[in-house]
Amino acid sequence: MRAVHPHLPHPGHGPVFQGYRFDPSVNSPTAIAMSGGIDSLVAAHVLKRQGHDLVGIHFTTGFESEAVDLSSIEDQLDIKIHQMDLSAEFNRAVVDYFVKTYARGKTPNPCVVCNRTIKFGVLAQRAKTLGAEKIATGHYAGTRTRSNGGIALVKGVDGVKDQSYFLAMLSQEQLKQAVFPLGRMTKEQVRNIARDNRLMPVEEKESQDICFIKAPGFSGFVAARLSTPPSPGDIVLTDGTVVGRHRGLHRYTIGQRRGLNSPGPEPYYVKTIDMENNLLVVGGKKELYTIKVAVGDLNWITPPLASSLKVTTKIRYSHKGAASTLSIENDRTTLVFDAPQLAVTPGQVAVFYRDEEVLGAGIIQ
Repeated sequence: MRAVHPHLPHPGHGPVFQGYRFDPSVNSPTAIAMSGGIDSLVAAHVLKRQGHDLVGIHFTTGFESEAVDLSSIEDQLDIKIHQMDLSAEFNRAVVDYFVKTYARGKTPNPCVVCNRTIKFGVLAQRAKTLGAEKIATGHYAGTRTRSNGGIALVKGVDGVKDQSYFLAMLSQEQLKQAVFPLGRMTKEQVRNIARDNRLMPVEEKESQDICFIKAPGFSGFVAARLSTPPSPGDIVLTDGTVVGRHRGLHRYTIGQRRGLNSPGPEPYYVKTIDMENNLLVVGGKKELYTIKVAVGDLNWITPPLASSLKVTTKIRYSHKGAASTLSIENDRTTLVFDAPQLAVTPGQVAVFYRDEEVLGAGIIQ
């Protein structure tokens, strides 16, 4: 009988998440993306205890401050870790998308794009060259296999660390390959497993949403990669009254207050970014609330059975989620919130939930 670690969720308890029911008849190894942090380290440890034949992969993007000590991870886990340079693919799929989206006056989420195109895209394909049909990560999320063979994406049990939002643009094919060992664990349990098994991460920092931006900072990073240098312009109210000057629209996002330097009877916030006229439109906080928004570039994990459905929508990762109605008419999808939401931002990802399940996602227009 396979030993079960006292701090691991027992395979027979709770809902079945992919990665917790190991099939010994599957002969191909499981690849695991290793960052050097505690989450991927514990995820690999959990899979080994369950009997998976593991092959580690550490990919680089070209934006690393220093190299990760892979030999230390290999010694701790007793697995081979392959290093793969994905800098060209990362620049094309993630960085270029990030910069181009800002150039259109929108605010992207590069982490969502990285998961879809890099981790579960290019990296998963590279893993197949090593014989691996599955790829595991340290995300706090889970999957369930439906009776029809489809895969459902569900929230991780740790409400604070849940990362299902960042995985909502994955396809069914990608989810079928995905293994999330930490889906039924809290961060505290992960730390306990690391401590009890003397697992020492070589990367102490938590993952950052925008891992590729360092010096000279956000605005400098974007400006350096734009084909046309950003130019200053007017800051205006919705009635056209000029209240100040901006230093380039790439420096701002919807809901931003800091850095406006526009005194008024009440604090001003960014309401609209008008790229065509190089105007930054601002207003009071009450003007930032939105009841209705269009959503495009939809990705359905569980396709809707009706043209209108009630969902809980997260309009950004830190958002708690809002009750809303999704209406699908021909090629147009509209999201109507039960109550107005603050700073709904074009370019961000709207993720649709039904209880703990992710139904799908789209880009706010």
